[in-house]
Amino acid sequence: MRTYRKAYPLQWRIMDGIEAAVAAVWPRRLAGALPYVMVLPAVLLVLLLVIGMVQIADQSARVLDTSTFMPSADYRSANYEQIFNSGLYWSILWRSLLGSVIVTVLCLVFAFPYSYLMVRTPSALLRKFLLIALFLPFFIGQVVRAYGWLIILGNQGVVNEVLGLVGVPPMRLLYNYPAVLFGLVQYMIPFAVLMLAPALTAIPEEIESAASSLGANWWRSFVHVVLPMAKPGLIGAGLVVLTLSLTDFAMPAILGGGSQDFIANAIYDQFFRTSDQGMGAALTIILVGIGSLVVGIVFSIFGAGTLAMGRDRK
Repeated sequence: MRTYRKAYPLQWRIMDGIEAAVAAVWPRRLAGALPYVMVLPAVLLVLLLVIGMVQIADQSARVLDTSTFMPSADYRSANYEQIFNSGLYWSILWRSLLGSVIVTVLCLVFAFPYSYLMVRTPSALLRKFLLIALFLPFFIGQVVRAYGWLIILGNQGVVNEVLGLVGVPPMRLLYNYPAVLFGLVQYMIPFAVLMLAPALTAIPEEIESAASSLGANWWRSFVHVVLPMAKPGLIGAGLVVLTLSLTDFAMPAILGGGSQDFIANAIYDQFFRTSDQGMGAALTIILVGIGSLVVGIVFSIFGAGTLAMGRDRK
């Protein structure tokens, strides 16, 4: 210790100063309360969300009076009845849930090899390139990326221009369900990689080497060793992508052209276009309920994965 102090006197003086400042602000007799103070912001955030959900639930039980455009004073179930009796809303709910599942599966399929290569490659240059390619999309907003796909996939876009060079007539690549799913997959892959990479990093390479020394080829080692041990990362990545896709607004609105709306788009329309806050709140409660139900089913079957922060060993 004394050797390090002599070798790095400035750094040690800085550390001693920081410790002295912390001791002055937070005396030792209050050290037992420090964990509670650290968790207080999270508790306040959850409390704020609970208060907001209570207000939304209250609003969802009030029906809009079309003569005064004011919500009713008494509670009714008319908003929920209208939603469940409407084929339009059932279609939107089914489209949102199905699209979220498809996007989740595709993201896991594409993100897993990317994460595996980024973690296992011996080339530092390739690892840096993959990291830069991973974080670069986060510097571009989702709306900007969606409009970028309008330029690429439009009737006069890059793709159709290239197809025209080989004699293929223009194709309708936008304002349909596949276009929305394509945009969501492109947007969600970095989130899946960020959840998978730590889980794959935690798998020692020696385990794969041991499997190979016991006669397993690369594929069998990957299927029977790597995939089971990466299960927490797969669960965490799947849940993050699923919930983000289920609540997405920009991609269905821009790439769907108003014909492939998700639940978030329907909520926006009720709040800001028709000014029916009760209906929008009811749709919000249903969206939260569906998301919570799906997450609960995944937790009960597969566990919480990396979202349990290492405590889940199922």
